[in-house]
Amino acid sequence: MSENEMIEKKVLALKYRPRRFEDLVGQSTISQTLSLALDSNRLSHAYLFSGLRGSGKTSTARIMAKALLCSNGPTSKPCEVCENCKSANAYRHLDIIEMDAASNRGIDDIKDLIEHTKYKPSSARFKVFIIDEVHMLTTQAFNALLKTLEEPPGFVKFILATTDPLKLPATILSRTQHFRFNKIANSDVMHHLSHILNEENIEFETAALEILTRSGQGSLRDTLTLLDQAIIFSKGKITVSAVVDMLGLIEPELMEKLFETILKKEDVTSLVKELENYEISQVCDEMTIYLRQKMLEKDAKFDLLLFDRFFRILSDAKHLLSLNSDGLFVLILTLSKMIEATNLKSIDEIINQVEDIEVKPAMKEAISVNKVLEHANNDVNNTYNDAKPSISSLEEEKEINVENENNISLDSIDAIETVAPIETIEKEVQEQENDFSTPFDEFATPFDEEINLEDNNKKEESTLKQEDTELNNLQESNINLESTTSTEENNIEELEEAEEEIISEPYDPSKDVYETLINKVYERDVQLGELFERNFVYKSFENKSLKISSYAQGDERKFLLKHYGVIKLFIYDIFGQDIEIEFIKEDPSSR
Repeated sequence: MSENEMIEKKVLALKYRPRRFEDLVGQSTISQTLSLALDSNRLSHAYLFSGLRGSGKTSTARIMAKALLCSNGPTSKPCEVCENCKSANAYRHLDIIEMDAASNRGIDDIKDLIEHTKYKPSSARFKVFIIDEVHMLTTQAFNALLKTLEEPPGFVKFILATTDPLKLPATILSRTQHFRFNKIANSDVMHHLSHILNEENIEFETAALEILTRSGQGSLRDTLTLLDQAIIFSKGKITVSAVVDMLGLIEPELMEKLFETILKKEDVTSLVKELENYEISQVCDEMTIYLRQKMLEKDAKFDLLLFDRFFRILSDAKHLLSLNSDGLFVLILTLSKMIEATNLKSIDEIINQVEDIEVKPAMKEAISVNKVLEHANNDVNNTYNDAKPSISSLEEEKEINVENENNISLDSIDAIETVAPIETIEKEVQEQENDFSTPFDEFATPFDEEINLEDNNKKEESTLKQEDTELNNLQESNINLESTTSTEENNIEELEEAEEEIISEPYDPSKDVYETLINKVYERDVQLGELFERNFVYKSFENKSLKISSYAQGDERKFLLKHYGVIKLFIYDIFGQDIEIEFIKEDPSSR
């Protein structure tokens, strides 16, 4: 079998693997940087490539190794015809040593690798070591590699590749040039897929490639693997329906029908039965993608507020699914909430709706009763205020009347007519009654034209008792008013004294600097910042001496002592290195 036949039978990910820096997809910045380094001969002894799976890390490492070993190199454009380039393309060059750290992760494997670095390359100018998935090495293996990685022989180059650089020790990261491979953009993946299909003479629909690109999630290798499956499943013509069936996605027509039903507020029971055959999490993802596409297209059927509500509802649904909730229930709840969310009303409509609310009969009766009672209370108060000036005159008339009664004999009782003071009172009361009317007229009883002396005395006594009661109430209200006024005056005096104290207190700029210290401690650790602010209070800063009142006790004091080194470092950083720190212990009860 010839080499060309072997290439044709390879999967697309291997058949179209990049062999030049120009062929790298979506990593133009990295390819340009490495090309310039090769052309200017500014090479590092160790490189680290990190990024998403299928983003081109290993392919770039192999291209870099070939560029270093090319007979015309180091160069960014290997000749592809010399023995070194041919051997590198066939993955059989003796001076390019690849090691899978996932399966060779022990210290013994690293010792063998270090042993190889002692020998010069067999045919090329460099000996290149490519360690893939380097984060899988053990701690002992990393420690063994440190010295060699820091100062390798001049003919040795290391290229490390990993998907998780956070698992690498800082000592390894500091000894390498780190290149971060980005997630490949969907547009670049789409362009690469269409190029491959044109080369393979396979018909395709652009929408189908969009679905494949989205499913690959930025990994070119994963997308090419899906493309291989789609070519086989669709029997030579890649269509949207074939790709949707292959990936188990929701058909676009069903998604259109779903949102049309939601917007029309129709029953979604039949659609729920169709969607329960899919993964509910995948349904939510497909709905999110559909809404995102409609937002980009600025579809008139969807309002901006509606987009916001739908995305929030779908986010809640994903959260519920993450808690292992029942998928079908989450789907029904989500669709019901989305239907309810379509009830959009403008502010003007809401205002008009509020203004059009009718007052119920019971409410009207309650309002009218309240108005009547309020009017009656006002009339009674007015009546009392009008009659109040006669209280003092009534007392004087009472004294005169009592003196006259003492001078009257029992024989002349029948001949006595209405006493003058009583007639005066009757006229005054009668005139006041004619001036106003109240809903309590039954309490205003007119005097008879002729009454006997005993009835007059009883009525006068009852009237005087009522007047005494009213006078006492007025005196009590005056006393309460005077006490309230004095209390308010005392409060005002206290406020004025406090303001004078605040104004008289001199401004200390170092106090603001101390607030900066508190904020810096908070940034380091929230718990430490809370304890520092609660227990350490600024006292003064004079002559390069910072005095701090300490109220710390018990566990809080132990915690602050444990972190005193950090606090002291912050104090020196903010107030200066040549200051003295003095903590003055205070009684917590004195605060």
